[in-house]
Amino acid sequence: MKNKSAKILLLLIAILMLNNFSISQAATQPTPTINVANTNSVSNNAPSISDLLTVVDKATADKDKDWSTPVKLAIVFGGLAILPSILVMMTSFTRIVIVLSFVRRALSTQTIPPTIAIIGLALFLTLYTMTPTFSKINDVSIQPYLSDAINFQAAGTNAGNCIKEFMLRQIHESDLALFVKMAKIAPPEKVMDIGLHIVVPAFIISEFRTAFEIGCLLFIPFLLVDIVISSILLSAGMMMLPPVMISLPFKLILFILVDGWGLLANSLSLGFK
Repeated sequence: MKNKSAKILLLLIAILMLNNFSISQAATQPTPTINVANTNSVSNNAPSISDLLTVVDKATADKDKDWSTPVKLAIVFGGLAILPSILVMMTSFTRIVIVLSFVRRALSTQTIPPTIAIIGLALFLTLYTMTPTFSKINDVSIQPYLSDAINFQAAGTNAGNCIKEFMLRQIHESDLALFVKMAKIAPPEKVMDIGLHIVVPAFIISEFRTAFEIGCLLFIPFLLVDIVISSILLSAGMMMLPPVMISLPFKLILFILVDGWGLLANSLSLGFK
């Protein structure tokens, strides 16, 4: 018991000695001094309110200069966000994908070719048919902008005019007149003076109409095959056998013999020239 109390007493003495040593060390350290001259020099070098106003005035004085880099980046990322809509609604993609869907429906193959293959074929046919327009955009908009010949706004205007020119070649006059009338504006002297907010919906409606007309024409030969097969099965008394199952191989053979995919791609491409 005495040994334990002695050990505890020695431990307390050691703790007190360590405390005294740390306090003495802190007392001997010099206190930091503040250099008033340095603080005055820092405050003198700091920009004043008049200097900041001068910088702002210089930055906003010339409003005719090109847009700043953050604004350009915001516009570029915004354009990338709406790029799928532009691709679908302002190019030949709409007509091509609708016609290809009609062909698959007329063949009664349901999911053959698969949807991803239909969209892929429509995408590459769109790139093929839109190559002249894209080349013109590159010549009058992208390359002059990259060489600092025109500013960003002029480049966007030139690109929009190229797309508008392509759409106006495909639009039916009745559809364009309908949207001009709905907008309650006076018919302009030049067709290129019509805004994109009128040209784009008129182009979409025209593409829907043209695509459905082509689809109806494509349905007729396959419908005749279905009628012939149904008549044969009915006359033979084979009522339990689905006519679609029998007519499907004949429609596929007919489509392959006439080189249907080649004719279809050729007709769709020539339709935009």
